Amino acid sequence: MGDPEAQERHDPRVLALKAGLLAVWAAASFGICFFARDLQFRIGPWPFDFWMAAQGTVLVFIGVIAVYATVMKRLAPGDNEPPGTPNDG
Repeated sequence: MGDPEAQERHDPRVLALKAGLLAVWAAASFGICFFARDLQFRIGPWPFDFWMAAQGTVLVFIGVIAVYATVMKRLAPGDNEPPGTPNDG
C-alpha cells in the first residue's frame, strides 16, 4: 500500500520498542494464564492468580499503551504535528 521500502526506513529504536512491548503483552496475557496454578501467593486478601486475571493484566495492558505513547512522543516529535504545519526546529 504505497511505498514498498517503507519498512526499511523504520527507526530501529521504534522497532525495538514495539518488540519489547509485544513481549510484555505476550507474557502478561499468555504467561499469567498458563502458569496461574503455580502463582499461589496472596496480594491482600486475594490470591495472585485471581488478582492478575481480574485486574492486573488489564493494568499491564494500560501500562503498555502509556509507555508506547510516552516513548513515541519523545522519539518522533515531528509526527505529533498536523500536516502542513511548519517546523520550528
